[in-house]
Amino acid sequence: MKLLVIDVGGTAIKYALMNDSAEFIEKGTVATPKDTIEHFVEVIGTIYDKYKGQIDGIAMSMPGRIDSDRGYLYTGGALRYNDDKDIVSILKNRCPVNITVENDGKCAALAEVWKGNLMDCDDAVVVILGTGVGGGVIKDKKLHKGKHFIAGEFSFVITDNNLQEGSFSNWWGTQSSASALCMQVAKAKKMKPEDVDGYKVFEYANSGDEEVLNILDDYCYKLAIQLYNLQYIYDPEKIAIGGGISKQDILLEYIQKNIDKLAKTLPFVMVKPKVVRCKFNNDSNLIGALYVYITKYMDGENFFTLTVPH
Repeated sequence: MKLLVIDVGGTAIKYALMNDSAEFIEKGTVATPKDTIEHFVEVIGTIYDKYKGQIDGIAMSMPGRIDSDRGYLYTGGALRYNDDKDIVSILKNRCPVNITVENDGKCAALAEVWKGNLMDCDDAVVVILGTGVGGGVIKDKKLHKGKHFIAGEFSFVITDNNLQEGSFSNWWGTQSSASALCMQVAKAKKMKPEDVDGYKVFEYANSGDEEVLNILDDYCYKLAIQLYNLQYIYDPEKIAIGGGISKQDILLEYIQKNIDKLAKTLPFVMVKPKVVRCKFNNDSNLIGALYVYITKYMDGENFFTLTVPH
């Protein structure tokens, strides 16, 4: 079986022709429409037209609060034209095949527990450091979505009680996103924010720039605090860190350093979070979206237990 797998991001739509073993046959990227849902549907339709003679269906990863069973988007994330849309039904009018859709952070979590660095876990958490802080919660090797489909929306965790009306400054997504790290470095270096991305930040860090290393250390300290909170709220076996910056060894080194620092600082620590890197990086959403389709339209309940070792 071959599927068209699509990962919708705020700036780009990644797509791939894949088989049910999660092997990539072909990949591509197009710009994400910013204007209307009609434009969005046509872009997806154009990708579908390229592969419609080869595929059995479409598996999609998208931003937003999503009821994946219904194929309904309560919110579309940055793509506000997708708010309150029965997106699967809408897309089927243009692409008449089976279609599944799931939240991008939840797809990343499924990828890791299916074929990644959480395969040996029953209970785990994935934290994705991107424009915000997304992720997913795995319970008994299955995705825990929550009553309102927001389990794993870590951006909205409030970090302290000094709240100001209308301000996002005390939200985890504001403090621990990759974008926040880039902004801090841009400010310290007196550079324009658009001139500092993750590559630039870690170019400084890996070259031993003391100013940037101090920023990174503070960033990872705040991140480690929230990882401890996750550990005591849910008690996962592992927490996997994803997002583009997770490729950097120095990031994982500084996270672990601050986990250990807090263990010595806090008056009582029962368990330290066990942190690993996500395996699939930029492909995680595609692999997780593929898994959602497989479990719905293939062997369903049995597929996961047959392919994931205990």
